[in-house]
Amino acid sequence: MTNHEWWKGAVIYQIYPRSFQDSNNDGIGDLQGIIQRLDYIQSLGVDAVWISPFFKSPMKDFGYDISDYRDIDPMFGDISDFDQLIDEAHKRNIKIIIDQVLSHTSNEHPWFIESREDKSNSKADWYVWADANEDGSPPNNWLSIFGGVAWQWEPRRCQYYLHNFLTEQPDLNFHNPEVRKAVLDNVKFWLDKGVDGFRLDAINFCFHDKLLRDNPAKPKALRQGRGFSEDNPYAFQYHYYNNTQPENLAFMEEIRALLDQYPGTVSLGEISSEDSLQTMAEYTADGNKLHMGYSFELLTNDYSAAYIRETVARLEQVMTEGWPCWAFSNHDVERVASRWSKTGEPIDAQVKMLTALLASLRGSVCMYQGEELGLGEATLAFEDLQDPYGITFWPNFKGRDGCRTPMPWSNQTNNAGFTEGKPWLPVAEPHEDRAVEQQQTTADSTLAFYRHFMAWRKTQPTLLLGDIEFINTPEPVLAFYRRYEGKALLCIFNLSADPQNILLADKVTKIHTELRHHNATLHGDQLNLEAFGCFFASI
Repeated sequence: MTNHEWWKGAVIYQIYPRSFQDSNNDGIGDLQGIIQRLDYIQSLGVDAVWISPFFKSPMKDFGYDISDYRDIDPMFGDISDFDQLIDEAHKRNIKIIIDQVLSHTSNEHPWFIESREDKSNSKADWYVWADANEDGSPPNNWLSIFGGVAWQWEPRRCQYYLHNFLTEQPDLNFHNPEVRKAVLDNVKFWLDKGVDGFRLDAINFCFHDKLLRDNPAKPKALRQGRGFSEDNPYAFQYHYYNNTQPENLAFMEEIRALLDQYPGTVSLGEISSEDSLQTMAEYTADGNKLHMGYSFELLTNDYSAAYIRETVARLEQVMTEGWPCWAFSNHDVERVASRWSKTGEPIDAQVKMLTALLASLRGSVCMYQGEELGLGEATLAFEDLQDPYGITFWPNFKGRDGCRTPMPWSNQTNNAGFTEGKPWLPVAEPHEDRAVEQQQTTADSTLAFYRHFMAWRKTQPTLLLGDIEFINTPEPVLAFYRRYEGKALLCIFNLSADPQNILLADKVTKIHTELRHHNATLHGDQLNLEAFGCFFASI
């Protein structure tokens, strides 16, 4: 246990800084706000925090459009605040992982401002430029995730540039070695600052097909999954050519070679491709690419035991060398407490069970801020929306603001203790009853269970590092073994609100009744699982 890499089996707590804690009452969370809450983060028993972008940005996509990779946006603080954050987190044995958005920049980045001027400047080939077709139309049929074509006309060059995301997020040309070097130099800047790793945003989007071939059409019946439904034309194509190109594997090796110069640092790649599980396996293979892969496969609406079992088992089959990282929620999807609740409202027993389930899968874990409180998706009026994605696709898709509303710290203070100013998104009224201060005084709260389970998990090498083997159980029961160094742990979960009875095939040597909310009783070999019950036993 003392010699394994810290990130294997780690719990990584994702902070969306705009919404975590505001220290200067301007309505927007900041780095000093995170520093103020480090004791709370430490109390959760997590190993690291992943902080979404805080770099200088026009904020068209709330920080994922970067105009200066080496500077802090003033709304979040300055570089001295970041230095203090690193120092204070490390004092508490909390690692710091930061987002790196490498595939694209803001259109206000100096690189792009120069590149768009003409075809002969020093940055002329730093972005993906292409001539129009004879009829003036874009060079191919590629589409933007945020709706519409992925090409924007630039009159200065009389060419189109590629943007897989917003128009204000032009894609870099990674076929140019100067671009790769400049990008890695920016990564090195933060390594020298003392960060412990990177969450690499949309990392499979770095390279595009040099021939600019059209993406083939996707049959209507297959236009579902990973957040792209039939109301978004992006779902109409197989995205074979605008991302996940073979050249990207060599770039993953360049990233790893840089990180290997800083022992103990880690890379976590966000991957969304036509076969994300296969791409995760490829991007973490051979010990010379990414340390971990992270995908949207468990961020979907499918909450069946079969889907979870088949998804994890398939990754286990293809990822023979790499290390996975699992999540049920993040800043881009509806919160799991609502998404997987039949009523659409958080159910405490289910929230607790999902915490235990996620933290029991083989791999590392990403937990999104507020997940420990059982926060549900916030409902916002159209006039309160900030997310361009939601504004474009309203009302069929309400965007990502509902999972990004401010963290509730107390129901006794203005704006739930997030800010004294006007919050950038309104505080969700239902969240106030789940605020941190209220849950800390309640022994059976979701927060209390979270802390208790994570502390227990740290004592279980089988959960941190063990292999996983699924057991075929009928819906809605999910069961598996975790095995490590001759020891085995049986983990069983009732995914429903209805009691379930299971006949155990194993002789149990110890039932882990020290866990609160197990909601399970064993009579001989008959296991009775109450609503959303979970059962852990050594065998």
